[in-house]
Amino acid sequence: MACAAARSPADQDRFICIYPAYLNNKKTIAEGRRIPISKAVENPTATEIQDVCSAVGLNVFLEKNKMYSREWNRDLQYRGRVRVQLKEEDGSLCLVQFPSHYTLSLSSCS
Repeated sequence: MACAAARSPADQDRFICIYPAYLNNKKTIAEGRRIPISKAVENPTATEIQDVCSAVGLNVFLEKNKMYSREWNRDLQYRGRVRVQLKEEDGSLCLVQFPSHYTLSLSSCS
C-alpha cells in the first residue's frame, strides 16, 4: 500500500467522510455530533447531505451501506455516509469557501 503522501487528494479514498450523526441535533457530542447544536438539524439523512453538497458544486458520492461506529440504531434511516472532495489533484481547494471539513459541515446545515 502506498503511503498517504504519495496518493492524490483527488482519489476517492482521500475524500472526507460526513456521517448524518455529525449534523444531528438529537445527538450529544459523545454520540457523535461535531457541530454546535444551534447549527445542527433534526435527523438528517445521507441523501440529504449529498443533495446539499452537490447543490453547492462539490464532488460527492454516497456510500449507502456504511454506518457510523457510534450509531447504535441500525435502521436504514441512520445508514450511509457521504464522501466529499475538498482538494483537487494538485492540492488546491475545490471551493475556497470550504477549506476544511468543519466549514463544510457548518455550511451544510445553514
